[in-house]
Amino acid sequence: MTDRTNDWPGVRPEVVAEVVAGLSARLQNRLDGAAAKLAERPVTRAGDEWRVEVDEETVLVLHAPGGTVADQADVRCGCLLAPACVHRAAAVTLCPLAEATEPTGPTEAPEPTERTASAESAEPTATATAPLTAPELDAVRHLHRAAAAVLAAGVSGAGAVAQAELLRAAHRARVAGLHRPAAAAVAVVTRVRAARSGAPDHRLADLVAGLRELLGLTAALTAGSGPVDELRGTARQAYREEGGLRLYGLFAEPVLTATHAGAVSWAVDAEGRLSTIAEVLPHGDAAAAVPQAVGAGNRTVRLGDTALSHREFSRAGLAVQGATRSATGRLGAGAAVRAVRAAGAAWTAEPAARLWSEPAAAQVARALAAQDLPYESRPAGSDLLFLDVTLLGTAPTGPGGAPRLRARCAEGGPVLALCAAHEHPELPFRANLALLATAPGLRLRVIGRLERADRPELRLLAIGAPPHAPDPFALPADRAGRVNLGLERLQTADLRTVDPAAPAAAPDTSPGTTRDATPDASPATPPGTTTTGEHPEPPAPYGPPVHVLGRRVEQTVTTGRHALAPSEATAAADRGLLRAAGLATAAELLDGLRAAAANRRRDVFGRIVADDHDAFATAWLAAAWYTEELATALCSAAWAGEG
Repeated sequence: MTDRTNDWPGVRPEVVAEVVAGLSARLQNRLDGAAAKLAERPVTRAGDEWRVEVDEETVLVLHAPGGTVADQADVRCGCLLAPACVHRAAAVTLCPLAEATEPTGPTEAPEPTERTASAESAEPTATATAPLTAPELDAVRHLHRAAAAVLAAGVSGAGAVAQAELLRAAHRARVAGLHRPAAAAVAVVTRVRAARSGAPDHRLADLVAGLRELLGLTAALTAGSGPVDELRGTARQAYREEGGLRLYGLFAEPVLTATHAGAVSWAVDAEGRLSTIAEVLPHGDAAAAVPQAVGAGNRTVRLGDTALSHREFSRAGLAVQGATRSATGRLGAGAAVRAVRAAGAAWTAEPAARLWSEPAAAQVARALAAQDLPYESRPAGSDLLFLDVTLLGTAPTGPGGAPRLRARCAEGGPVLALCAAHEHPELPFRANLALLATAPGLRLRVIGRLERADRPELRLLAIGAPPHAPDPFALPADRAGRVNLGLERLQTADLRTVDPAAPAAAPDTSPGTTRDATPDASPATPPGTTTTGEHPEPPAPYGPPVHVLGRRVEQTVTTGRHALAPSEATAAADRGLLRAAGLATAAELLDGLRAAAANRRRDVFGRIVADDHDAFATAWLAAAWYTEELATALCSAAWAGEG
């Protein structure tokens, strides 16, 4: 059977690197244009083969068993220049990277061995912490140069050739055993592709964070600083034996990325530790990704012989024998694991209730501290917050900001903005948030993911009934007084009628906010803000003018090294605004970044001589890390009521 589709199979990163490297320099210059033309051609699929008619005489075939092109020989073209043709390279450029995210399928967890069963039985760390070998050092230097080149080019200039070079360096690093920087490089390429294609899940902040992590890893490894074993990373997570576990379901959420879709269930054990069970698989069709994610909530939890679905488990419990668990809290699904259904626990009862007993500021501090750890070392749920709140209705947030749902934490806690956990319009998050906005005065117990900002923000994942309050919901009995906002839809009848006299959220009147606080109001321009020039700066909405440096960091990622060539008047205005706010270090970093960007050697004819962008990448990395640390401090202060 042949199906017509507009989607491409996944491709392993090293295949992209190999195919693009096989092109001549002339064809490499034509690659981006060829990929744009090929993207307009219809794609048909028959089993494990994807076919594209390049023209009336040429057919391109991609053999992708399991939906992934694993070898360059699996990409075949019928043109006369094949295999060194631009069609093959254009095709793999259009395919999503199969290893862009860590595989999270439910069955790949290995059985624990004596080496990974416990920390006490681990090998001595002398080997793991040994200095880099010569091949490792060569590989990490190659990766650093490729990453610096992508940064210097920016999203607009980082075409298929620059991406392929970064993937080639990533493959070399992976072969050398540098798994963490290799994975970071693949993630950067995925985000660059999303930015260039205008994908709805693209976030500039994620791309900035990815480049910062990648360049930080390669710089630390090259310099021989930091814990080398952590910087190297591991090929896959190790699972430890846990024996018997009594799990109580908390909530379930959909997972939706450019390459994977599914659901993850969260549970708490008797000791208060969080664990996850995943049903996340690759998808080859973007149109089917959302149904796959939402539908995964109804699929059976892959743990022992249980017949619970993810939605059911979020309100029930499991008694597990022979359990295995990774450092990030993920539960293994090996053949030796046995699990049977057990009673769940209300959010207001132990052990779940203790998650809400920690003060909000302490939870935020825990979440921010975990961001500095490698992903594979972060405790499960380290970015989750468990709060009791009262809805305040919608109000503009920030100067000229759009109305957002706001809530006040219990016991005199801060007022925070509640956001959708995922912005895809076909997921229930946004519709549920809009319905909650119609119920000011409603008290809720919520679970959300911290959004780091200089005002308290939370990406809402699940809601439930708070303790010692009238039933806020008129939910069916099988929902047990809680709702998974990404998998289930609230109805108007589900919400208790709230006193219509309950006050709506007060307008945000913090410094920098307009007097009427309407969504389309234009804030006044503070002294020192530039309104003309190459990159006009927005006014500082409140607090320190961190945006002056942060915007330059982001602009570099978007448009490349040449973005940092403003007029002297613009540079002086930025410098004055930062120094007036007491951010002298930020001013020095911005001046250093601009100086590094402008420091380009020229030949006798005045042409720019290519360099390795190392000095520029170093200056950008310093500015990016400063911005990151300052943003973390401002977020912590905001939740502590000091903002």
